[in-house]
Amino acid sequence: MTWGDVTPVEVRSSPRVVAEALRSGRLPSDRVFDRFLPDELRAWSGQYWTPLVVAARAAEWLDQLNVQTVVDIGSGAGKFCVAAALLANARFIGIEQRLRLVEASRQLAGIFELNERIAFLHSTFGEAPMPKADAYFMYNPFGENLFGFQDRLDDDVELCGARYLRDVAAVEQLLRDASGGTFLLTYNGFGGALPADYREVRVDRELPSVLRMWRKMEKANLAPLAPGK
Repeated sequence: MTWGDVTPVEVRSSPRVVAEALRSGRLPSDRVFDRFLPDELRAWSGQYWTPLVVAARAAEWLDQLNVQTVVDIGSGAGKFCVAAALLANARFIGIEQRLRLVEASRQLAGIFELNERIAFLHSTFGEAPMPKADAYFMYNPFGENLFGFQDRLDDDVELCGARYLRDVAAVEQLLRDASGGTFLLTYNGFGGALPADYREVRVDRELPSVLRMWRKMEKANLAPLAPGK
């Protein structure tokens, strides 16, 4: 993917140019996109925010499977929701426990004029009902609980091994309770085990980490589903 005749100066100054480049398949670098994030959040992008190439692949799969609503659990600075919304037809909801990240996410959605298709909710996972959706996305959202202090974003929220186990268990319960036909996308996993009635329908191992997509099968149709179907 290339930038063609688009200059770096134009890219830095124009969300429209970035959006058009994404939609035409000329994927910009993450550094270009991250310029629209607050300064203090850019440095964390490589560790915490979803790479554009991953959001692009996920968006492709979402449209192929006609997914209409997506909930991003642990949406961070909003990069996945915004980038995927520029490329897919679905509506997105981000769930994030840090208020400053929710505010940054809403600002990012506004920059790209996506407020009608994206909502960011300030909520701690497991403490409020999870919005119903056709698909859930997770970029290893609980791994920060296991990081050393120097690798954590801040100490504004509870982070510990017990919290990690509690959140992973809550996701496993969410997946068990989900309706048949619900999709799950994970990038670099989520730390838990999938219920037996989920079947892998997409996988990309050529990305920086593995992106996978599963579908919860109806009880009457639990035969393995071939990838790409």
